[in-house]
Amino acid sequence: MQSLPKGLADDVAKNLVMVAKLIDEDPEQAYAYSRVALRLASRVAAVREAAGFAAYANEKYSEALAEFRAARRMTGSAELWPVMADCERGLGRPEKALDMAGEPEVKRLDKAGQVEMRLVAAGARRDMGQLDAAIVTLQSPELASNSVQPWTARLRYAYADALLEAGREDEAREWFAKTVESDKEHTTNASDRLAELDGVEFVDAFDEDDDEDEGEGDEDEQLVAESRTDESDESDDSEDDEDVAEAEKADGTEYYDPDDDEYEGDDDADDDVAAKPTLDQPLFVAPEQDEAQAADEGEEPEADKA
Repeated sequence: MQSLPKGLADDVAKNLVMVAKLIDEDPEQAYAYSRVALRLASRVAAVREAAGFAAYANEKYSEALAEFRAARRMTGSAELWPVMADCERGLGRPEKALDMAGEPEVKRLDKAGQVEMRLVAAGARRDMGQLDAAIVTLQSPELASNSVQPWTARLRYAYADALLEAGREDEAREWFAKTVESDKEHTTNASDRLAELDGVEFVDAFDEDDDEDEGEGDEDEQLVAESRTDESDESDDSEDDEDVAEAEKADGTEYYDPDDDEYEGDDDADDDVAAKPTLDQPLFVAPEQDEAQAADEGEEPEADKA
């Protein structure tokens, strides 16, 4: 990265950060960021390595292997040797992976790298149907050690899984239990596998029947509330009627109640009554209109006559 101009180096670094951030939770998006970084700085070993891991996470093993080889040529490091061998497994070439497990590069790996190479070799044996050989491959001082290292949980899990596939259930259960003890970061599902062997079934705490009963209960409460509201409204109406009756008795006045209208619904009759003026309703004509009408009829206004 130091060989790049500062602005370009910053852009590449931002993309590499996103690759590292997303590679576990969103491999496809991480892969997209890795391709951007690769276009910007394809001659940087860190970029080629990140692109390789992003492709590996998306099971693009041929592409991943090419990127890992390029990074290894640039650095001369054997650190990527185990993952390169696993890419060979992904491409359906377990024999090639076993050959790589016997190469001198393995001796250059640190302890974590050597354990990783052992896991890949055991997986290749299982791919080839050599289950007993896979179990033997995993048997090592690292497996027997009581100290917990970053690789301990994965090594124990692989051993337990191989034992179970071989039909050695009691031994498998023992090693799944040991895996649970060492898997503080919950990187494996050893606890679930152990529960399956013990016949433990997990029941969903959410019960649909209970939810339906609860829904029916809410509906019943709503109906009761509506019923109480209706009763309250009827009671209020009854009290209003009683108040009106008492007032009529007191002053002898009959109050109009729209609910008692015997002509309710006879809209045509109501319209006719409203259209005809009564004796108590005087006809009003504007003064200006009255004088204009008299002039048209040849009559003089009353003021002129006077």
